[in-house]
Parts: sequence; C-alpha cells; structure tokens
Amino acid sequence: MHYTGTIWRPPYEAASLLLEVTAGCTHHSCKFCTLYDDLPFSFRMSPLEDIESDLLEAQLWSTDPIEMLSARLQGLTRPSPIRRVFLVGANPFALKFHRLKTIAELIQQYFPTVESIGCFARITDIALKTDEELGELQRLGYEGITIGVETGDEEALAFMNKGYEAKAIVDQAKRLDAAQISYNFFYLAGISGAGHGIRGAERSADVFNMTHPRIIGSSMLTVFPESKLYQEIQKGNWREESELEKLAELKTLIEKLTIETQILTD
Repeated sequence: MHYTGTIWRPPYEAASLLLEVTAGCTHHSCKFCTLYDDLPFSFRMSPLEDIESDLLEAQLWSTDPIEMLSARLQGLTRPSPIRRVFLVGANPFALKFHRLKTIAELIQQYFPTVESIGCFARITDIALKTDEELGELQRLGYEGITIGVETGDEEALAFMNKGYEAKAIVDQAKRLDAAQISYNFFYLAGISGAGHGIRGAERSADVFNMTHPRIIGSSMLTVFPESKLYQEIQKGNWREESELEKLAELKTLIEKLTIETQILTD
C-alpha cells in the first residue's frame, strides 16, 4: 500500500479500508496544526495507478488463497468483506468532482461489497462542488465525511486562520443535507483560548444547532513548539485554556446543543 507520512483517521473509521488518494492539506495554514509537517510538500494527489495498485493489493487480502492459508496458519480470522473505504489525506474532498467519481468507480470495480466512502474535508471543499455534483457524489457512495470545523466562534476561526467564517459552516452543511450526504464535525476544545472557552462553546452550539452532524467528535487542543500558535503564545497574543476550562467548555457545548447528534471525545 502507498502511504505517505503519518496517517490520520477518525476513531470511528477503525474498520474502514484506508486508501491514500491525497497527501497533505490544501490549506496547511491553521496556526495550531502540525499534523502534516512531516511531509516535504503541502498537498499532493496520488496517481491513479497507485490508487488502483492499492485496491488490487487490498483485494488480495480477502480473495487470494495463499493469503487466506497464511492467515489460517497464523491463527488469524478470515477477513470480513470490506464495506467502507476511508480516503486518506487531510482533505481529499478538495479533489475535483470527476476525480472523486473516478476513485469511487475504481473502488466499486475492485470491491463490489463497498457500501460507502468517507474522507476528511474542509468547509471550503464543499463550496467547490455544484449541487448537482454533490448529489452525484452521494449516489456514488460518499457519505459520513468528517469536517474539521473546529469551532463556530468567529474570532477563533479568524485568529487561527481557518480560511472561512462561521456562516460558511451553516451554508455548506445545508448543501450536504440537501444532497443527503451525511457528515461529522470535529470540535477542538480550547481553540478560543484562556477565558473564552465558554464563549466559544456557546457560539459553536449556535452554529451547530443550524446543522445536522451525525457525530460531533471533540479532541483537546495541544500546542506543539513547532506550531505557529506557539509563536503567538511567545508573543503574548494568545493564552492556552486550562484542562478544567476545556472541560467546562465541553459541558457548555453539550448543554446548549438542541440537535439530535452523538458526542464523542478522544
């Protein structure tokens, strides 16, 4: 399999086949993020030959008699049919419609058992697609995409250089709803900074209550010395929330949510 750098996936994609179709992030400018700093480039599309080669290799795991015999001799269970594929990369949904369509068709060719395709996405990736293209992507199996919205706090989005405003989260989520593409949000507790966690949670709840995420997965903001955010801290421009403030922030978010969703933390 072709994998470049550290591979990241949501916890709930543990059973999915991880297929690299991009590496890196098209934005690569969020002040807190260091996830893809181990790559010598910002963003790269995988060649279709590599994608097809990986699908063929994965196909052999569950169909090749030698592989199955080897697994049996090692006491391993027979692989279950692959039902879901998760496209690897910071935001593969940034790919143009025809590229995503070709990838879906290749997946179906090698794995007719696949029922859905997921990936990470940025809010700006959705805006690149027409309503008709989103509808076709849904028919091709794209669903349960995970969007790193991080927060609905306008000030935090601007300071962290996320590249969009809170209104865009609502606008693009509504377009996904209309296309019947289900989605999940990542919420980053602590992103609003010391003294502003409750405000960030309240504003995020206001935004999220106008959308329909299947899952809101929350992780805690960790500041790494190599990040741009660390430099802002050194300049006195931002202070990190305490762990107790982050806990109060999450509690507030849950209390203010009025939509039907699932909250996960890791």
